[in-house]
Amino acid sequence: MTSKPKVLARLLILATLVFAAVVQAALPVQQWQTASGAQVLFVETHDLPMLDVAVDFPAGTSRDTREKSGLAALTLRMLQLGVEGLDEDQIAERLADVGADIGGRFDMDRAGYGLRTLSSARERDQAIAVLLRILQRPTFPPEIFEREKERVLAALKESETKPETIADREFKRLLYAGHPYSMRGSGEVDTVARLSRDDLEGFYRRHFSAREAVVSIIGDLGREQARTIAEQLTSGLQAAAPLPALPPVPRLAKEQKSRIAHSATQAHILIGQPGIKRLDPDYFALWVGNYVLGGGGSSSRLNEEIRQKRGFAYSAYSYFNPLAQHGPFQIGLKTKKDQADEALEVARDTLAKFVADGPTQQEFEAAKQNIVGGFPLRIDSNRKLLEYLSLIGFYRLPPSYLEDFPARIDAVTLAEVKDAWRRRIDPARMVIVVVGAPASP
Repeated sequence: MTSKPKVLARLLILATLVFAAVVQAALPVQQWQTASGAQVLFVETHDLPMLDVAVDFPAGTSRDTREKSGLAALTLRMLQLGVEGLDEDQIAERLADVGADIGGRFDMDRAGYGLRTLSSARERDQAIAVLLRILQRPTFPPEIFEREKERVLAALKESETKPETIADREFKRLLYAGHPYSMRGSGEVDTVARLSRDDLEGFYRRHFSAREAVVSIIGDLGREQARTIAEQLTSGLQAAAPLPALPPVPRLAKEQKSRIAHSATQAHILIGQPGIKRLDPDYFALWVGNYVLGGGGSSSRLNEEIRQKRGFAYSAYSYFNPLAQHGPFQIGLKTKKDQADEALEVARDTLAKFVADGPTQQEFEAAKQNIVGGFPLRIDSNRKLLEYLSLIGFYRLPPSYLEDFPARIDAVTLAEVKDAWRRRIDPARMVIVVVGAPASP
C-alpha cells in the first residue's frame, strides 16, 4: 500500500507540473533573429505596466587574456559612464526622470546590461534610448577611465588580504590551470594597472557585436513593439567576426592540495573539480543528487554531518555551476582553525560515501519533491523570468526549457542519479584549498 506522505508528494509534483504547463501556455517564449543577427527571446505579459529588457554578449571573464585580466569587467563598467551626448550624471538623471533602472550583468561567460522601466510610451522610450546609447555609443571618457581604474586597483589591494578572496583565487587556479576560467573577474593588481583606454575600446569593438548579442524582453507590450525595441538596440552594434569557442576544460589528472596560512580566526575550505556544461545529458541527475549532498540547505548530507552532528561549521554547501564549458562543482565551508583538518576529512568522507552509494530512496524522493515543489518560486516574477530567458538564449537551450524543467526532474530515476555521480565525480581527484589552515596537517 502506498503511504500517505508519498501520495501527497506525488500530488504536489503533479500540481507543479500542471502549473508549469499553465505558465508556459500563458507566457509562451517567442524567438526570432534581428536583421543584424542578434537572437531575441520575448514573453508578452500584461499583468504589470512594466518592461524588463536584457542584452547579453559573450564578453565575460573567460574572454580576458592573462596579460589583461580584468579588461572585460572594466569595459562593461565604463559603458554606462559616458556616451555620446551624455555624461554619467546626465545618464543617471535621464533614468531617474522616468523611474527606470539600468545595471550591469557579468559572469564567467557573459556580460551585458539589464533595464527595468514602466511600459508607458514616454517612460519606455526614454529608458530604451539611454540603454541604446550605452550599448552602441560609449565614449570611454579618459578622466573617468583613470578614476575607475584607480577604484578597481584599490578594491583589489584591499581584497588581497581577505581569506575568501584568496581561497577563491587559489581554487580557480588549481581547478582550471591555464584555462580562461581560471582568471579572476576583477583582474589582478598588475594586469589592471597596465590597462589602457585603447584596450577597452578594442575589447568593446571585438566582443559587443550584433551577431553575438542575445536580447531578452518580458513585459507589457506586443510582439511588434518588442521587435522594434530589439532592432533599435542591436542595429547600431559592431559587425565583428564570430568569436572562437572557448577551449575545453581538461579533467584533473590527480588530487591537488593547497594550504595557505592566514591570520583569520576561521579556516576557509573549498573542495571541487570541473563539473558540467549547459545541455549536459547528466544535468538533471546530478542536480537531484546535489540537492541531497549539499544543495538542500539544512537537510543535506554535508550539513547533517558537518554542522548538526559535529558542530564544525554553521553551514556547508555544494553546487554545480554549468557554463559554456565545464563549470565548477564545489563544496565549501568555514570552520575554526583547530577543527579544519577534521572538518575537511568529514567533508571528503561524506562526498566519497555519497558517490559510492548515492542517496537513499527517501532522500531521492524528498529531493525531487522539494525541487519540483519549489519551481514556481523560480519563475514568480518578471525579473526571474528574464534571467531564464537570457540563459535560454545565450546557451541555446530549448525554448520549452521552463516548461520541461519540472517534468525532467520528475523523470529522473534513482539509478540514473547513482550512475551519473559515479561516472562524473571522482573523490580521489579533487582540488582542495584550505586558507587559514593549522600550521601542519
